[in-house]
Amino acid sequence: MTESTGESGGAPGGREPLVVLTDVEKYFGDLHVLQKINLSIGRGEVVVVIGPSGSGKSTLCRAINRLETIESGTITIDGVPLPEEGKGLARLRADVGMVFQQFNLFAHKTILENVTLGPTKVRKVPAAEARQRGMELLKRVGVDSQAEKFPAQLSGGQQQRVAIARALAMNPKVILFDEPTSALDPEMVNEVLDVMVDLARQGMTMVVVTHEMGFARKAANRVVFMSDGQIVEESDPDTFFTNPTSDRARDFLSKILTH
Repeated sequence: MTESTGESGGAPGGREPLVVLTDVEKYFGDLHVLQKINLSIGRGEVVVVIGPSGSGKSTLCRAINRLETIESGTITIDGVPLPEEGKGLARLRADVGMVFQQFNLFAHKTILENVTLGPTKVRKVPAAEARQRGMELLKRVGVDSQAEKFPAQLSGGQQQRVAIARALAMNPKVILFDEPTSALDPEMVNEVLDVMVDLARQGMTMVVVTHEMGFARKAANRVVFMSDGQIVEESDPDTFFTNPTSDRARDFLSKILTH
């Protein structure tokens, strides 16, 4: 099993560590879903987490902003330990954007209102400034013409791009993507992945749980392979896809890269 760098060694590639998980453990009842997870994510790094269903990928992603609690271990974001609850957690969550599998937009608010809600309520950004920034972000993800529509009037791909704009509106230090394309029709997947590739190129720190191997090859600095609640191995995409070191990774890749 490949040990990740953890807190002592810093993030790979000489990057300053931004998100650090140390000895993180998580159970669902008797199921040990995260087992001694050590992972350091550098500032500006794109880490893609892959592995078979039930390997703990989404739980790992959700633990980073405490949507899932952990039994033991520590998680720090920009040197600050993840608080248990309360205002401290809300403040830290504002620094951690999250894009879900199901877009989770507010159905009764317009697209622009969805994007400006967080900045005005949490960041206390003046409404006019939030609207201007919101329109800039909607243009950035290619849906500015939909600003006054409601989520149900948009395609799934458009809604997911709005969800990315909403995350960006908070000026997060890191964005977590939990299988952001798995609920989309195939023809809509690329329009979301293209936005994510652009974010990666612009230096956004990203943790992406996905089955999209093309994205991992194109945009990831590092691929983390999980199985049975453990990080089995991690390396740059070229190394991982051409020369995985573990039997489990080789078996996984043989099943998904045959088509």
